Amino acid sequence: MRVYVPLTLSGLATAHGAGEIGPGPLTAYAVTPSLREWYVSDDIEELEYAALNRAASASLRLIAGRPDEARRRVVVAVDVPDGEAVADPDQILDASSLGEVRIARAVALAKAAAVHVDADDAEKDVAAAAAALGAADLGDDDARFTVDGAEDHELLWFGVQEIPGLIG
Repeated sequence: MRVYVPLTLSGLATAHGAGEIGPGPLTAYAVTPSLREWYVSDDIEELEYAALNRAASASLRLIAGRPDEARRRVVVAVDVPDGEAVADPDQILDASSLGEVRIARAVALAKAAAVHVDADDAEKDVAAAAAALGAADLGDDDARFTVDGAEDHELLWFGVQEIPGLIG
């Protein structure tokens, strides 16, 4: 099963140094039954893109909670055995948890298929979105517009062998 793990650049550097993403439990995003139902599509590529975007939103939340963190969203696509990614572990289904899965233990970075990272030109919008996230969560339409501005940036695809250049 392909899962998308939200990280930050410093989190990616830590994972690279340790050879694994962890420790567990990890929150990731995947094509779950609830995501399929919400997205109303049978196209696996569209569904995986939706899961990737859910992980990018979670990465933004990690960034917002860390003022010294680089303002670039990071998502690592990892393949794990189907039984290792558990959807809706608390049996809570709401819009904020669509596609969310839990992985009980650390995942070897060698299992990563790709790394997705914002381009340098997204940093300004990601910084503004991180600052506006709290207000957006409280229903502020202007703040939501700012957060959406970061989500308009497509994450770039990098091979796992390119991680040293991303964190260096």
